[in-house]
Amino acid sequence: MAFAGFDTSGFPGEAIMRKLRSTTNLKFCGYYLAPAPSHSDTSWMGKRSFLHNLGFGIVPIYIGEQVEGSGSLHPSLDKGTTDGNDAVQLMINEDFAQGSCVFLDLENGPPLRLGEYVNSWCYAVSNGGFLPGVYCSHLLADEIQELQPTARIFAFKVTTTAPHPVPGPPYPEPDPRGSGFAKAFVYQHQQNALIFVPGEAKQLKVDLDSALTEDPSARTPVA
Repeated sequence: MAFAGFDTSGFPGEAIMRKLRSTTNLKFCGYYLAPAPSHSDTSWMGKRSFLHNLGFGIVPIYIGEQVEGSGSLHPSLDKGTTDGNDAVQLMINEDFAQGSCVFLDLENGPPLRLGEYVNSWCYAVSNGGFLPGVYCSHLLADEIQELQPTARIFAFKVTTTAPHPVPGPPYPEPDPRGSGFAKAFVYQHQQNALIFVPGEAKQLKVDLDSALTEDPSARTPVA
């Protein structure tokens, strides 16, 4: 069994989040920790209690160093430690429980060129009392899981990145094993999906996800 969720880099607003929770099958949402090396938008910050009270599960996401494209491009072993400690502090500031999972966002595909950065980030997060996870291409998931066997993998595998409508609700709830990585905990199966929000004139652009649990950040998964 899998559960539907979504993520979008900017907080959509409290009214829209209420509508999504009450009128759709979306059980969890991404929560972008900021400021981070490749994400300066702090609009999600301070919303954890609001979302928890609505009944949303939460996926904390830390967009760290990348190797190409937009964002900060300075990965190293030492920077991984610095950024892992930063992610820990942001999790504490946002009142996430000790042991919660926080995901390092890797936007780039293979080959894996920041293994040292990923390793040191995960070790710093673990040493800070949280569970590390990694958001990555399904093509990198095996290699990352070999580096960090206890890390939760949030794998993405999509057929297009162009904006496109996705009918619903209900929204798809594919098994994360369909991501191309059999041990995926969370699966991003649609990017730049346009979904309908009741009472709103414009469609909301999101990435659509599915997970093995309604709250992918919980230390002990509860389905």
